[in-house]
Parts: sequence; C-alpha cells; structure tokens
Amino acid sequence: MKHWIEAARVRTLPLSISGILVGSFYAMSQGIFNWKIVILALSTTLGLQILSNFANDYGDGMKGTDNEDRVGPKRAIQSGAITPGAMRYAIFITAFLTLVSAMLLIYFSFKGKYLMYSIIFFVLGILAIASAIRYTVGKNPYGYRGYGDVFVFTFFGIVSTFGIYFMFSKQMDWLLLLPATAIGFLSVGVLNLNNMRDEESDRKSGKNTIVVKNGVLGQRNTISS
Repeated sequence: MKHWIEAARVRTLPLSISGILVGSFYAMSQGIFNWKIVILALSTTLGLQILSNFANDYGDGMKGTDNEDRVGPKRAIQSGAITPGAMRYAIFITAFLTLVSAMLLIYFSFKGKYLMYSIIFFVLGILAIASAIRYTVGKNPYGYRGYGDVFVFTFFGIVSTFGIYFMFSKQMDWLLLLPATAIGFLSVGVLNLNNMRDEESDRKSGKNTIVVKNGVLGQRNTISS
C-alpha cells in the first residue's frame, strides 16, 4: 500500500482539484450548488490525476527515462517496488473508475434533460482519460514532444473551472476566465518545476519537454559562469 500511495503522488492532488473548488464556490455565491455534483467532480478529477501519475510512472519506467541520472525520489517501476504488469492493471482499473465517476457526474448534472451537453461532457471525459494515459505511454507520447503543458493547462485549469460551473448553471460565465487561467498556469508551473529537476535525464532519454527544448540547465550554467 505504501508503494501505491507513493506512485499516486499524493502531493500533486490538491492542485488538481483547485479548478473544481473555484468553480464550485463561484456557483455557490450565486445560489446554485449541489453536493453530489461537487463530490463526483472531485472524485473524477482526482481519478484523472492519479491515472496520469500511474501512467507517467509506467511510461517513463518502461522507456528508461526514470534511470540512475534522475534527481529526486525513485519511481515505482524504476525501483522495482511495483511490477509493470501490476501498474498496467492499476492504470486500467483507475481509468475505468474515473470513467464511471465521470458518467455519474454527467447524469446528476444534466439528468437526461440536456442530451447535447451530456454528449459533449462525455467526449471531454474520454479525451481527458486518453490524454492522461498518452502523456508518456505509447510509441509517440505527446509528453515527449513538449505538449504536456497544453494538457495540464487545458484540463486542470480551463475545463475543470468552467466545466464544474457549467454543470451547476448550464451556462458560461466569462468572469471565471482569469481564475481558470491562473490555476492552469499554476499547474503548468508545477509540471515545469518537476521537469527542471529532471532536465538532464530527460534530455538523455529523448523526452523533449518544454524545459529540455528551452535548455534551462544550459542557461543556468551560462549565467553562473
């Protein structure tokens, strides 16, 4: 259990639910609120974050990106604490539970009265789950091409903040744009801090994050010299 908790990267979870909390409190200030929607939105978002963390551990571990050059705590696959087979199973189970949570969220939000909205949010849910897995898993993961920032900003900033508010109100409110953008950039900032730590090992492994493309380590060395 200890190794699974570490693989879930609990410290990354609070930031992932920030958009849900902001959108929910904004809806509450307008007198529109439903605890069922909030709880299901939180469980769906946490599921996506944990799924992304499991997939990242598996993808980087299988590609050899998590190696002896990596700075920071060893990941589950890298250390051998969790086998690749067990991690694949955990990814499948987490994806399934997240999808179930998303479907329940859609049901309690729209209850069959808004079919088009239900379809749109269901498609967004599928895209979010697929994106969480494809970040580092597969032959051509987008995280290895520097697009991880786009996923984080979009789903944990814009979609989560606007999405939860829309589920309450059934309308958009552009006053949420600034907080949604701020949360998105904060999430991207955390991602880039981790990538700055892993720049050297990522560069050697061909994981071309934004940090690797910008050459932060080289710039830092130039400034210090």
